[in-house]
Amino acid sequence: MLTGDIRSQIDRIWDSFWSGGISNPLEVIEQITYLLFLRRLDDLHTLEENKANRLKQPMARRVFSKGKDTKGRSFEDYRWSRFKHFAAADMYALVGEHLFPYLRSDLARQLGTGDSTYAHHMKDARFTIPTPALLAKVVDLLDHVPMDERDTKGDVYEYMLAKIASAGQNGQFRTPRHIIRLMVELTAPQPADVICDPACGTAGFLVAAGEYLRERHPKLLHDSKQREHFHHAMFHGFDFDNTMLRIGSMNMLLHGVENPDIRYRDSLAQDHAGEEEKYTLVLANPPFAGSLDYENTAKDLLQIVKTKKTELLFLALFLRLLKPGGRAAVIVPDGVLFGSSKAHKELRRILVEDQKLDAVVKLPGGVFKPYAGVSTAILVFTKTNSGGTDFVWFYDVEADGWSLDDKRTPLLPEDKLGPVPKTALTEDEQAKNNLPDVLRRWTQRDGNERESLRTAQSFCVPKADIAAQGYDLSLNRYKEVVHEAVEHRPPKEILAELGQLEEEIQRGMKELEGML
Repeated sequence: MLTGDIRSQIDRIWDSFWSGGISNPLEVIEQITYLLFLRRLDDLHTLEENKANRLKQPMARRVFSKGKDTKGRSFEDYRWSRFKHFAAADMYALVGEHLFPYLRSDLARQLGTGDSTYAHHMKDARFTIPTPALLAKVVDLLDHVPMDERDTKGDVYEYMLAKIASAGQNGQFRTPRHIIRLMVELTAPQPADVICDPACGTAGFLVAAGEYLRERHPKLLHDSKQREHFHHAMFHGFDFDNTMLRIGSMNMLLHGVENPDIRYRDSLAQDHAGEEEKYTLVLANPPFAGSLDYENTAKDLLQIVKTKKTELLFLALFLRLLKPGGRAAVIVPDGVLFGSSKAHKELRRILVEDQKLDAVVKLPGGVFKPYAGVSTAILVFTKTNSGGTDFVWFYDVEADGWSLDDKRTPLLPEDKLGPVPKTALTEDEQAKNNLPDVLRRWTQRDGNERESLRTAQSFCVPKADIAAQGYDLSLNRYKEVVHEAVEHRPPKEILAELGQLEEEIQRGMKELEGML
């Protein structure tokens, strides 16, 4: 958890960019990402130097070469620990004329395979900081942000990413972190999993899965095979926005994953077909709408469901990517649950009849505000290719811990937010944050939850009932509303009372006439 002092430091960095002329939040985080990467390179070089000194051997791998570059500049000047002391004009010339060309061309070759993911995404790095004064100020501020501990580094970058969401139009790239954590908890990643997010954005799902594994399996990185799998084979993320790829890669790096597979890919395109059955876990919040090159859409997906709707094609993609026995937790718009088109119905039928649909978790309508008010749900399913759905568990999330208006302000203290709060909630507090209750009831879905009435917040529906409803998966289709009992008086009693009232009115009228 970040201290107030560190948050203030980051706020000052952000404010410096805005006052210095860079107001696009994505451009700010991109330039910060480059500078953090330069700082990381110096840390790697220092680590290799220390290792060589301890072993009394030459350096096995140099991040920065000996000698000078083609423009006569010493490679030693490329190091963060050196250029941070330069005068503003000299620093600006070094970074713009030497370091960024180095990032774009020589870095991947120099680093070898160890950091290839990050080097690859730097090949089109653009230096857009407009003035030497701004660069010097930002380097000085970044240098004072503590980046020694993995937890701190990750939290620092997460706080910066939160500023993308709070800045307006670019917030769609960021799924709320407590919703991501809920989905990770529902699927419980294991050390042997191969995890994929085909629309990864800032890699929030992959980061959360990695943090979950570190927490729940603390000895994971003590085993050499598991450590190799964790750093080089477990995490896979695809996106077709190069800025997002750089940001997502840095997010993974600062959360301690050495070489994740974060790469450019239009996941729905025919060019990238053939990835079937490679992953054991899919976590995703795919685009609900957007442009689609129908002619270039993968034919194997169109064989599953013939449609132009991206949300349906992504669901078909998840089924294609998963190995048999693999599981998924994905966010879908409500229309997927009850849409009446042939494609909607067929995809739901496949999930219920051919695979194992485990759960439908309905989210409040304001979860993605202020950027979108669309109603959504989490689908949790297991790929079996042989059916297996017996009951589907439904949960109606009414509150996620934050206000459901455009401000999305927290309703509880920080230690009582999220699906796994640090402090237990009272009954009144649970009404403001349902997420811990979601996890508690999820573990009982094959037990006590089978007996829950459909008037409850969560309940199970047998497959036969869902099939009878045309595979409609909307919670309201099955939830029963409790009507308050109203005591009705017999009609004769009401009529008699009305008759008495009429007689009293007539007597009153006669008395009034006599007085006149």
